[in-house]
Amino acid sequence: MDLGLANAAAVVVGGGRGMGLATARCLADDGARVAVVARSRADVDRAAADLRHRGSPDALGLVADTGDERQVSEVFAALGERWGGELNILINTVGPTVQGSFEELADEQWRQAVDQGVMGMVHCVRSALPLLRKADWARIVNFSAHSTQRQSVILPAYTAAKAMVNSVSKNLSLLLAPDEILVNVVSPGSIASEALVGWATSVGIDGEDPYALMAGITQHFGHPAHLPRAGLPNEIGPVAAFLASRRNSYMTGANVNVDGGSDFT
Repeated sequence: MDLGLANAAAVVVGGGRGMGLATARCLADDGARVAVVARSRADVDRAAADLRHRGSPDALGLVADTGDERQVSEVFAALGERWGGELNILINTVGPTVQGSFEELADEQWRQAVDQGVMGMVHCVRSALPLLRKADWARIVNFSAHSTQRQSVILPAYTAAKAMVNSVSKNLSLLLAPDEILVNVVSPGSIASEALVGWATSVGIDGEDPYALMAGITQHFGHPAHLPRAGLPNEIGPVAAFLASRRNSYMTGANVNVDGGSDFT
């Protein structure tokens, strides 16, 4: 399916690996100019080379800590100069890494979850808005998580931060509707990310086997999907790419679950 992304200018924050990279690849495959932003120089350089190989014109990797508003502002200022002051797509995939039960978490960990999971997204949207408003069409896609609808006792801070992402995104969809900038959320379920595969390995589960991974998730967390396996990062990318594309012309303020089937709405 042609998503209408030829020569579109796109930024994928957290695009150096995992679901972010999978999303960046989908954009590149459709001919978009893609910039990936992450904290690791090695990750963004490797990702940019991969995207150029896939046919993305002017693909590049930029290093920034999204928790630092100055660094984020500098990245988007540089992109504005390089791409003529316009941006069509902003995708935010970065999330918090904080785990622990409510009784275990210190105040600093709660603040860290909000800084990583919410303020980084806020900084990126704030810096990107002038560029998005100048473009003929523009989309924002933020990544949340299905844990906002199916709670886990070891992820209260993570889930709270993701719930804030949902709320801010819904508010942005209302704010930016007059500009016809569409804002949507993707909520991945149990995806075989590096973190999840690493957890599985640590408890003796073959994390590389999506069926074994889902069995482990069911056993340890009681969160089975209707499908008998975990999802893969490349199964998230096409959904995010569609929401970010011109083919999505009338969906805004939506939260799209990509979770293998679940009992929540």
